[in-house]
Amino acid sequence: MTESSGSPLLGIEDLRIDFATERGWTNVLNGVSFDIQKNQIVVLVGESGSGKTVTSLSVLGLVPRAHSRKAGGHIWYGGRDLTELPVRELRDIRGNEISMIFQEPMTSLNPAFTIGDQIAEAYRRHRGGKKRAALARAAEMLDLVGIPNAGSRVRDYPHEFSGGMRQRAMIAMALICEPRLLIADEPTTALDVTVQAQIVELLMRLRDETGCGILFVTHDLGVVAELADKVVVMYAGEVVETAVARDLYIRPRHPYTEGLLAAMPQQGVKGQDLPTIPGRTPDPWDMPAGCRFSPRCGHAREECRSDAITLRPLDDGRACRCRRCGDLTLAGVR
Repeated sequence: MTESSGSPLLGIEDLRIDFATERGWTNVLNGVSFDIQKNQIVVLVGESGSGKTVTSLSVLGLVPRAHSRKAGGHIWYGGRDLTELPVRELRDIRGNEISMIFQEPMTSLNPAFTIGDQIAEAYRRHRGGKKRAALARAAEMLDLVGIPNAGSRVRDYPHEFSGGMRQRAMIAMALICEPRLLIADEPTTALDVTVQAQIVELLMRLRDETGCGILFVTHDLGVVAELADKVVVMYAGEVVETAVARDLYIRPRHPYTEGLLAAMPQQGVKGQDLPTIPGRTPDPWDMPAGCRFSPRCGHAREECRSDAITLRPLDDGRACRCRRCGDLTLAGVR
């Protein structure tokens, strides 16, 4: 693949990843495909164990190579397959052209160094220059992400920042080299609702101001209702539905997506229990035959439990991995 004006910023194509386990090599990603355009926010959503984080880590080659292997597929960026690049070339891309924000900033920030030193380190690694200039750049980035008195706060240590401020500092670190793609792995999980909304609003503003693409990983569709341009729903290592956000919220096509939408706290009725999806995500070494969601699906028929089901495009530009997506009318957001 060669990059042109019409090519996606990032293209994941039929990606399959295996992990080494006590049971031998076990498949954890099975044929994952989607793309991200410049200036687009793609939300990757699903329960724990659906493969979201493995997918996002695979983009930057951060899945431990000693315990994993690519069983097939490609990750295209700038005309190159990132899965085939040597570690040295990947290091030049990480934090420079593609950056990542992790979900728990306190475990990602070193308590022994100031916030400014840690942000400046990423800048000096890729752009060089003097420490003083890098710290000035770090202060600019802290100001960009909304940290008051950024010029003095660069000298603070991580424990002197609140949880929301630490996450903003991580975003500043990710953006300091002006990346083309930002990967945010559940960046709001450990934050309260008010701070979650602030971080989501910040990411939307940064997308508009910088033109970067964003891959936002989450298990909560409610957090990203206003954030997403496109939603990719994953279940048990597979993509089960992709759609423009508005269409997916109004009319989901896969029963799993319907279950996720129903379980949003915003959908709950006062005095009634919040709906849940029965059962649990299957273990990677014990996947059911046919549709992987069929043991938990109230719409499943016998044919759903036989042959594997492919992700197929629909007439409305969406894609769905369900035998019955053409005859089911599923409930969206009320």
